[in-house]
Amino acid sequence: MQTLHQTPLSAKKLSNLDSILLPVPSATLPYTIKLHGRTFTFKDLKHLLGAADISKAGDRKAGLAASDEIMREAARALLSSFTLQKIFDTPLTNIHGRIDSVMQVNYDIDHSVFSEIAHCTLGELKDNLLRANGARIRQVGTALTGVMVAALTKLLDVHELVLLAKKLKTGASGKARTIVGLPGTLSSRLQPNHPTDNLSGMTMLLYTGLSMGSGDAILGLNPAIDSVANISATLHHLDKIRRETGAPTQICVLSHIKTQLACLKEGAPVEIMFQSLAGTERTLTDEFDVTVALLDDAYETMQISGPLAGIAENFMYFETGQGSELSYNKHDGMDMATTEALCYGLARRYSPFMVNNVTGFIGPETHLDNHEMIYSCLQDHFMGKLMGLAMGMAPCYTLHSQVTIEGQQMATELLTAAGANFFMDVYLGTDRMLAYFDTSGHDDQTLRETYNLKPAPEFLSWAISKGIFIEDDDGNVQRGVNWGNPKIFCTSNGQFDASEFQRLQESVPAIYGFENAGARPSNRVMRLMKANQAIGREAIYADLRPAEMGNIALRELHTAANNKSEHLNDPSLGAILADSDLNSLSAENNDVQIIISDGLSAEAIHHNIPDLLPVLLDGLNGRKLKIGQPILAPFGRVKLAESIGDALAAQLVVTLIGERPGGDALASRSMSAYFAYRLNDRNTQNAAANFSGNADMRYEYSVLSNIYSAGLPSIEAGSVIAEKVFEILQHRAAGNRLENILQHLTV
Repeated sequence: MQTLHQTPLSAKKLSNLDSILLPVPSATLPYTIKLHGRTFTFKDLKHLLGAADISKAGDRKAGLAASDEIMREAARALLSSFTLQKIFDTPLTNIHGRIDSVMQVNYDIDHSVFSEIAHCTLGELKDNLLRANGARIRQVGTALTGVMVAALTKLLDVHELVLLAKKLKTGASGKARTIVGLPGTLSSRLQPNHPTDNLSGMTMLLYTGLSMGSGDAILGLNPAIDSVANISATLHHLDKIRRETGAPTQICVLSHIKTQLACLKEGAPVEIMFQSLAGTERTLTDEFDVTVALLDDAYETMQISGPLAGIAENFMYFETGQGSELSYNKHDGMDMATTEALCYGLARRYSPFMVNNVTGFIGPETHLDNHEMIYSCLQDHFMGKLMGLAMGMAPCYTLHSQVTIEGQQMATELLTAAGANFFMDVYLGTDRMLAYFDTSGHDDQTLRETYNLKPAPEFLSWAISKGIFIEDDDGNVQRGVNWGNPKIFCTSNGQFDASEFQRLQESVPAIYGFENAGARPSNRVMRLMKANQAIGREAIYADLRPAEMGNIALRELHTAANNKSEHLNDPSLGAILADSDLNSLSAENNDVQIIISDGLSAEAIHHNIPDLLPVLLDGLNGRKLKIGQPILAPFGRVKLAESIGDALAAQLVVTLIGERPGGDALASRSMSAYFAYRLNDRNTQNAAANFSGNADMRYEYSVLSNIYSAGLPSIEAGSVIAEKVFEILQHRAAGNRLENILQHLTV
């Protein structure tokens, strides 16, 4: 077996941004082509790229999708004639006509290789790559910007997306304690998310996943609470489980990069540094609170101070997925596949250990149905691989889209055939914290058996020693006697501890049982899971019933969404008030304004507000704060806080909103509280701008999630929300800046 060498390694030196060769932006020109007697004109390269792709909800919303198949083929024919040099010389600029930092990094290519291929048209490049071997395809990828890669991808059909990506899986692409991406392997990220970050619940989910041979890529948890104290405690717990089980893997808590840096400074085991990426600077900085300079700093800090520095070749982890730029309306006129490719150009700068693509996570505003999700996942996988990344895939869905578990499974089959490096292991596919649906350990093992694949070699040896797998003399791997049996890790003095196992099991919501039928869940478990999912999907379409809000008087306002369909498919409508209601408002200058909205689950409001709101108001009144009359806003989204906050001149807007249903039927009642702090004076604005690197920031956000009976109970949540309000108003900060202030106060 191949094993990771133990000689000290040195990470690559980042190039100086000012040294990257950039073209000079020029005036945009239309492109025209005649096809079968019809003339098609495309306003600029952005519109041409959008029209060349299949029709997707996000691109339709942005006005970039082709109106019909003939127009799409005209766009593809025109793109086929463009040379790589032409695309190099035509940078896609932001709304101010400038090359932003994400695009700038994308131009950091191998110019010696580019000089060999610059004369090629995209059509010629496609044919050449289909004739080439994996080594040559990888070499060509080093010379391509994200825009070139996206343009090429729009010319490929499904067979070509699978074939070319498969050719690229000819060598390891991520090395830490384990090696990810070796031929003949399929790895997994074990994701033990819990709605309240309960350590016992995490332990149960970790034991379950490890017993299925999952987690060889990473043990990676998305936290519900992004504070230094919580993230540090969670990192130490994951590290403890890793050490106790002996699993050769690495750990990561997927909090904000600023939080992780603070944890690392305090000595927490931040083995792999995580951050979500975006393909435009406006999305990256305004919405994700990240700059290229911050990513550079994190990379260089990990290179020197990370626990795996000098041991691992790669120690960064990024997540991406088509549509985030569109959903924030900060895509700068580019289609979703192109902005996704630009994410990969940014990720390439840091030679990450792994990149995970979560296309399908956002909802119907970006990908409406199975077809759109599956094809986009195939595009993303190929684009990331071509740009040299260790691509993992998480074809996923939410209950408010028309994507289904069957579509997800089709995507995984195609992506495995294409050589995906890893999938997720979310127990029974149900994420109990993020309220979406991903692949499971059962899925990972099913795909391994279908395609004759193994876990990473170091991890496989460990799993064989535990009886999770067995390997015959010919190297064939099968499930062992302990596969799918988490009890093997729950011991005391070498014996199974039944009471401890029961305690751990009771700490996890939506845990339907551990019976398996081969590599699949038993029929009883599957029926329970799918029935609960069906109830959750039904909750999406429930309407708000004001009579169930309790006895506190509410004033009702209306968003620009006129009905449920508009609300689900176009989030921007729920982020603003209807003109008539907006014009009726004037400044009230209150300290706090509460908004209540169904969001994606009216049932969450019905089940939480009657108990939560009185406690919250009592807590706020006890501090003598000026509180506006609570507002009920059907069909609302989180950003509605800004529309109302500006109109009423409120200092802080607290939005109580139903989250998308996930998990079991109970979780369809999950609500969140979003705190939108308005930066309404020069000193506060300057402090926020200096901390974030975003000079245009107008609001800072904090969030408290998973408010429901199996998460944070509503009565308790009322008090917790009140305390968070006091913290924000006292320190005049929210979000990462508030956490940074609080952290320094405790040092």
